[in-house]
Amino acid sequence: MFRVFSGMRPTGRLHLGHMAGALTNWVALQEENECYYSIVDWHALMSDYADPSRLRANSIEVLLDWLAVGLDPEKSAIFIQSHVKEHIELHLALSMIAPLGWLERNPTYKEQILNLQNKDLSTYGFLGYPVLMASDILVYKSHKVPVGEDQTAHLELSRELARRFNNFYGGGGEIFPEPEIMLTPTPKIPGTDGRKMSKSYGNSIEIADDIPALDKKIRTMKTDPARERRTDKGEPNKCPVWDLQKFFNPGKTKLDELALGCRTAGIGCIDCKKVLIACVTEHMTPIHERRKAFESRRDDLADILREGAKKARACASRTMSDVYDALGMLKQNE
Repeated sequence: MFRVFSGMRPTGRLHLGHMAGALTNWVALQEENECYYSIVDWHALMSDYADPSRLRANSIEVLLDWLAVGLDPEKSAIFIQSHVKEHIELHLALSMIAPLGWLERNPTYKEQILNLQNKDLSTYGFLGYPVLMASDILVYKSHKVPVGEDQTAHLELSRELARRFNNFYGGGGEIFPEPEIMLTPTPKIPGTDGRKMSKSYGNSIEIADDIPALDKKIRTMKTDPARERRTDKGEPNKCPVWDLQKFFNPGKTKLDELALGCRTAGIGCIDCKKVLIACVTEHMTPIHERRKAFESRRDDLADILREGAKKARACASRTMSDVYDALGMLKQNE
């Protein structure tokens, strides 16, 4: 059994890309591991500090989506980051030893500065968000962190900070294990326009979308541009709809039939989409039912977050006791 941590920023309802790229794997991991899954609200403030008006509501939306796809509070600690103060305490401790050059060279930092020019990101908090990410992971002495390839630079910095802390304060021992990067298969889930699915592109299919909304969005999705007419032959691997077929359609035989039909013009794009809609409907209906059930039990949501934070604090407080000892700090009542 490994100890696993992962989190998501509460920026609103999640989409099928989140489900395929992360949540499906999280659900599997909780069966055999000690898992801590956090809605990282402090991280949301690092880029959206100017308008936190949706933060509370967005946190609930993320929680509902997590529970709907199968995260189980009986098996995992599910909690809000800011409800566990030890995240911030360790963030401050790690910031003391985080070299400025490491943060400035972070490729994601440079990319975000260029891509989000409509926001003022010239803040200490944004520059230092990889340190907070490291504290999220290390405060549970996590063994493994499931991420996609785009997050490997952050995870490597977490490993380096763990190593640096151990070298300074470990006294020949190990305060923090170096968390292993668990690269997870990330299915390509395109949006309705063929680009990467993203709320900022306005092309997302949300987990919470009801079946009629899913039907409408899939019917209007772009397909292989070579198939302008029904009689044109296509190539599935050039079609955004095909990427969704590979995730939602579990039958290899059926996929082979669809691929052959596309390449020979034996079926049209509308026919292919009808098959996909049927598979999506079958997959998403129980998810929608679970989400509606939790939406009607708001008191239960508060209990889930409360109990999750309690479990998380029990682990995180032990870590911080070790950190304070290593730093030579005088504890209360000592």
